[in-house]
Amino acid sequence: MKVTEQQVLEKMRKICLALPGTEEKISHGHPSFRTSKGFYAVLEEYRGELSICVKVGLEVQGVFLEDPRFYLTPYTGRLGWISLKVHAAPLNWKEIGELLAGSYQQVGASAKKPRK
Repeated sequence: MKVTEQQVLEKMRKICLALPGTEEKISHGHPSFRTSKGFYAVLEEYRGELSICVKVGLEVQGVFLEDPRFYLTPYTGRLGWISLKVHAAPLNWKEIGELLAGSYQQVGASAKKPRK
């Protein structure tokens, strides 16, 4: 049985809302998770493909893109984002949890420091 968008969103909520300072917002029509430093996870449908979008950083982005489950996130790929096709293979929620936590760290680490 194919996992639904609502089922994926519920699992993403459980993982993301457990991370300090996270809130859920609708951004550009998509459920998104962010902190005060920016967005770090989005659930979106792009060209008919339901995907989980996260920031992994430009340094390791290429490694993920060698895996056919992933593609360069439209518009933000140039900033180190990748998208995981939800229906490309059975979802590994341990892996997704690590991607979400890593993206949370990336956004926090890459946020501009306040000027003094």
